[in-house]
Amino acid sequence: MDSDVLTLIDIYGDNLTTKEYITDPAIARDNEIKQCILTLLTPEKSALLVGKAGIGKTAIVEGIAYRIQKGMVPDALKGWNIIKINVASLIGNATNKTETQSKLDVIVREISQREKTILFIDETHLLVSKSGGVDFANLLKPFLDRGTLKMIGATTNEEYESYILKDRAFLRRFQKIDVLEPDQQTTIKILMGTIPKLEHQIGVKINYQPYEIEKFMKFIVEMTDEYKRIYEISSRYPDICLSILANAFTYALFANEKVVTTKHFYKAICNTKSVYDDVRIKEIEKFKEQFKDYIKNENVNLNDMG
Repeated sequence: MDSDVLTLIDIYGDNLTTKEYITDPAIARDNEIKQCILTLLTPEKSALLVGKAGIGKTAIVEGIAYRIQKGMVPDALKGWNIIKINVASLIGNATNKTETQSKLDVIVREISQREKTILFIDETHLLVSKSGGVDFANLLKPFLDRGTLKMIGATTNEEYESYILKDRAFLRRFQKIDVLEPDQQTTIKILMGTIPKLEHQIGVKINYQPYEIEKFMKFIVEMTDEYKRIYEISSRYPDICLSILANAFTYALFANEKVVTTKHFYKAICNTKSVYDDVRIKEIEKFKEQFKDYIKNENVNLNDMG
């Protein structure tokens, strides 16, 4: 096999099926995962995940990879690999349209020749939009028609309508799967399930009881609901909450402490840029009241916070 082809896939590709997963990356997304798997098992059909930014479309694909890794899929999908291509990097590193087209052609042909391989392209619109300058749809059509290539695409609602929807012939090869923003209770569940991953990645633990951790997670979710978010950041559940949670871990790590405590959650909330300033001020006061017993028992000096 041509070493140049392998090099391109190594540079721009990431095998999601061989990654280390500490926990299920797609918590509470069983319905979307089922729809995606059913589509992949359908001859001459590929899946297109469509939803707002920050709601976990990529996590759904990682969830499928996780289930393949654990053998939690139908027999027909066992042993498959999901290769994610970094489209933004590919376009950014190309000097012109011809080079981009050539790289994509090589990558798609190589993946189509591999057995049991699914191509995952996040931000699919980048390759069908005018700004990309590449007719990626026509490049893919022959492979999708012959069934030699299975693909999962992901894009936002706006970019789906602005770019992808215009190519009806391309869309016929795909089953659109709508991905909705999770509700508050589901987001809390996602945060709780993501904590083991953060503990592993950052090397800091949370030693509160589960009901206490849930109390902190509920506060983070409620303080970032739809009408409190800064509109321009375009971040939604669960990403907007995961950022605050990760920041609490980071503050503990920065202070050379091995345990996330109330003061670290407080710092993360005080310094978040995801909600409006007036909202943040109100939520800080609410946090002080709601967690006053923790603040007292842990001897947290709020004057040193912020």
